[in-house]
Amino acid sequence: METNRAIIGALIFILLIVGANFVMYAIARGASRSNPKNFLETLGKSLNPSTQKKDDSMDELRRRVQEVDGGKKKNSEDSE
Repeated sequence: METNRAIIGALIFILLIVGANFVMYAIARGASRSNPKNFLETLGKSLNPSTQKKDDSMDELRRRVQEVDGGKKKNSEDSE
C-alpha cells in the first residue's frame, strides 16, 4: 500500500515538473514568435540593464584621473 502511494506521489511530482517546463517553453516560444527583433532587444536589455550607469561612472573616473595627471604635469613643469 505504501509503495503504491509513493509511486503515485512520484508520478504527480514528475507531471508537475514536466507541466511547468511545458508552460515555460510555450511562453518563451510565443514571445519569440511575436516579434523576434523586439524579443532579442528586450532580452539584451534585461541581461545588462545598467550599462549607462557604468559608462557614466567610468567617464567621471577618466575625467578625474586626467585632472590629477594634468595637475602633476603642471607641478613638474614649475619645478624645472
